[in-house]
Amino acid sequence: MKRVTWFLGGAVVGAVGADAAKKKVRSTAASLSPATVAKKTGSKLRGAAVEGGRALRAKEQELRARRDGRATALTDAFDDIETVMVDGKPVEPGKVVVLRQAADRPRRRRA
Repeated sequence: MKRVTWFLGGAVVGAVGADAAKKKVRSTAASLSPATVAKKTGSKLRGAAVEGGRALRAKEQELRARRDGRATALTDAFDDIETVMVDGKPVEPGKVVVLRQAADRPRRRRA
């Protein structure tokens, strides 16, 4: 009788597990359809292109400002023996980023 009980219990657990696995595979397969994958990939690529464009424009503005003398590098302001400290720790000048609030400058809109 013990063996029959364990066999039936195992069969029930196996059937329930197989049904749950089947449902999980179907739901995962629906989210991995070519159309869904293409849509997600397209939106990520668009986001990356927009972010890349922003970084490109920011770097271009920085380089133009340096060329025109409107901006200087942190390394230009200090001698070689001076150290830049941030929160009491020495930092390489190339690792310091100074941010302004967006309200400091008018925002341009592109058509």
